Amino acid sequence: MISINNLTFEIGSRALYDEANWHIKPGDKVGLIGANGTGKSTLLRLIVGQYTPTSGTISMAKDLKIGYLNQDLLSYHSDKSILHVAMEAFERQNQLHTEIENLLKKLETDYSDDILNKLSDKQMEFEALDGYSIEFRAHEILAGLGFSEEEQKRPLATFSGGWRMRVMLARILLQTPDILLLDEPTNHMDLPSIKWLENYLQAFEGAIVIVSHDRYFLDRIIKKTVESRKGKLTLYAGNYSFYLEEKMLRSEIQSNQFKNQQAKIKQEERLIERFRAKASKAKMAQSRIKALDKMERVEDVDDDNPTVNFSFKFSKPSGRHVVTLENISKSYPNLEILRNTGGIIEKGDKIALIGANGKGKSTLLRIVAGADSEFEGKSEHGHNVSQTFFAQHQLEALHLENTIISELQAFAPKHTETELRSILGCFLFSGDDAFKKIKVLSGGEKSRVALAKALTADANFLALDEPTNHLDMQSVNILIQALQQYEGTLIVVSHDRYFLDNVANKIWYIEDKEIKEYPGTYQEYEEWNAKREVKPSNKTEKKVVKEEPKKEKTLPSEDNTKLLQKKNKELVTLEAQIASKGQEVKDLEIMLATEEIYSNAVKLQENTRKYNSAKAEYDQLQKKWENLAEEIMDLES
Repeated sequence: MISINNLTFEIGSRALYDEANWHIKPGDKVGLIGANGTGKSTLLRLIVGQYTPTSGTISMAKDLKIGYLNQDLLSYHSDKSILHVAMEAFERQNQLHTEIENLLKKLETDYSDDILNKLSDKQMEFEALDGYSIEFRAHEILAGLGFSEEEQKRPLATFSGGWRMRVMLARILLQTPDILLLDEPTNHMDLPSIKWLENYLQAFEGAIVIVSHDRYFLDRIIKKTVESRKGKLTLYAGNYSFYLEEKMLRSEIQSNQFKNQQAKIKQEERLIERFRAKASKAKMAQSRIKALDKMERVEDVDDDNPTVNFSFKFSKPSGRHVVTLENISKSYPNLEILRNTGGIIEKGDKIALIGANGKGKSTLLRIVAGADSEFEGKSEHGHNVSQTFFAQHQLEALHLENTIISELQAFAPKHTETELRSILGCFLFSGDDAFKKIKVLSGGEKSRVALAKALTADANFLALDEPTNHLDMQSVNILIQALQQYEGTLIVVSHDRYFLDNVANKIWYIEDKEIKEYPGTYQEYEEWNAKREVKPSNKTEKKVVKEEPKKEKTLPSEDNTKLLQKKNKELVTLEAQIASKGQEVKDLEIMLATEEIYSNAVKLQENTRKYNSAKAEYDQLQKKWENLAEEIMDLES
């Protein structure tokens, strides 16, 4: 489909790619990953011909249809409705529609056979191209990406950048290309839209290459991972989680090879030194020196995962109640967000505030942070609460003429330069990077500076609005480590599920214009919510603050006790079967991703059959477990 051979691309004196190779095959679903600055977005531009390689080739079929989503599309301007913009994808159908309209108008005065034949031909082609359903398809995709029926009638120019990008994505998806090149497609998307896009891409029959920092998104879509690193492209035959495991294994092997080679080199050097002093052994010494010079050296493994090695301190701890919300109501013209609701953030809470766009997450966060005072009710900070509020607009508050280090020094004068340099190092600003001026930094680099500032504040309460935007996976991992070490209280809005699952110990969401709470991690919330959507239940859900009176548990009868013991034993056995079958499914997935299998039609068909059978058995076991777990819960209640 697309063949990249010995690709070299230089920017100034730096080779971003150095004789890199990659072959994208029909139906491939690939995640293109790597740290910021390793050339992921550049490679996509090279593929579509926006950039020209310094040397090497990128070859593909002439009629290959490529759908390319990138941040440049934000500059597209139109005063037409977003439905009209999305339907621009149907170029030929739109042309035929116009021609048919013109012919119908001519028929009002000209009933000639020529006009009738032309009209018949155009209508047949229009129908063959499924022209009568294109508006429905456009409606369907825009709805999936979060646009209401009313919003689809609004002009593109009235939407913010993130929403405009969704419209451009809808237009690309409607073109049904042979291959999709998607550069950070989930940026500015809410969780429901991300999940819809996941389902769409899973069913997409063409090839896909995705650049994304959302590892959960990648894991659910991709079957292969390609790492861009040190000018090379390295293929891993699995999703992102597989890549992490495989890379660790490869790194371990490489590290052992490096240590063994270094030991051999030292041994050779000692022998050479000993032989060199003896005339009779001088020739042998020279021979060993030449052999040592010709030896192909194994490189040591670089540490791609720096750890946060400093502690976050604040001068005074807060009281038990950090923020108390009472009878909060908030409305915009024609839109009610919150109605007579409340909540309490307690010391040590790490809350993920989640939900669809337009439900009021950022509004509620601003109320909590004291950045929005136009609401009814009371929002009150507790005793000794000192707060830092991070939001994307704060990137604009950075002083462009300051260096990175001087920006932090001005904000956190109590910290020494050594402490600040250590913090910057954790956010990937090492050495002389600290003396770069803010004005030359990229959006992602500015985000890291703003986050570093937020974490140097003498604050025991953090309010963070989309802190992972513009961060690569390495930077997200650093932020996770930092917030896991943070001993204060925090509330965060983010669409990055991996980030939320590793940071939050409580979930807040807005439902029926009220703040609701789930007392657990994001993954636990997702599992609970999935069951709730199938079978509504209010056992775990509660309104914040307004606690329901606890029900006294009745002791089970003797028969119930025996039945409960039996069911629990069955559950343990079932969990072991699920684990075994899950491993079998995973092994088959890995096998399907190997070239030996997918390049052989017979083997591919046989292994696909085995995989589908194992997956069906696995799903059946999961369903059986859920039913059994519900029976046990009923017996225990």
